Amino acid sequence: MSLGGVIFDWDGVVVDSSMIHKASWEDLARETKRELPENHFSMGFGKRNQVIIPEILKWTRDLEQIEAWGKRKEELYRQRAKIDGISLLPNIKPLLKDLQQSKISCAIGTSTESANLQLAFTQHPIENFFNGIITTEDVKQGKPHPEVFLKAAKAIGSNPNECVVIEDSLHGIEAALSASMKAVAITSSHSRSTLVKTGAHLIVDCHKELSVSKLNGLF
Repeated sequence: MSLGGVIFDWDGVVVDSSMIHKASWEDLARETKRELPENHFSMGFGKRNQVIIPEILKWTRDLEQIEAWGKRKEELYRQRAKIDGISLLPNIKPLLKDLQQSKISCAIGTSTESANLQLAFTQHPIENFFNGIITTEDVKQGKPHPEVFLKAAKAIGSNPNECVVIEDSLHGIEAALSASMKAVAITSSHSRSTLVKTGAHLIVDCHKELSVSKLNGLF
């Protein structure tokens, strides 16, 4: 068996957007006059807004209100991102070029909205590196359920057990393992000691440590 495809999470893996997301939750809390629990951002990291609002923030369980607030939060994110700019993680482009030149199909599997990705693509023309994109609108169940990664593998025509997932969230790594995929954890959001406990097949500090040959070596 060899490497058949690479699936990238988005926030914290392709783009460095955590501070913009954190600020947009704070903007929403001020706008709705709601309190944010301590450590809300780390507790909700990698989860969909439909889970964060009722289960972590405990703001409401009304489905229409959850949907409205979730959409508003992403609007606030994009407002900030247009002004502040979205940064790519260091060395992501060389890795994507390496994979493309080696004819390894790449996909995105993320809990974020497609509009957030499209905004980033206007700032960084990297969309052509990805053969498939699965966002929160494309799935019924969020991470740690493996649906997003299984759909991403299908989008690029790869068997799940031939795919590598690059993730930074604990829920994302759990989802990758549940999908019978190789999990590569990057320390952009959690410490190495925390990520070791997830059972990830490989832990790296940056994309510079990755290559086609190293990913192939996981099989």
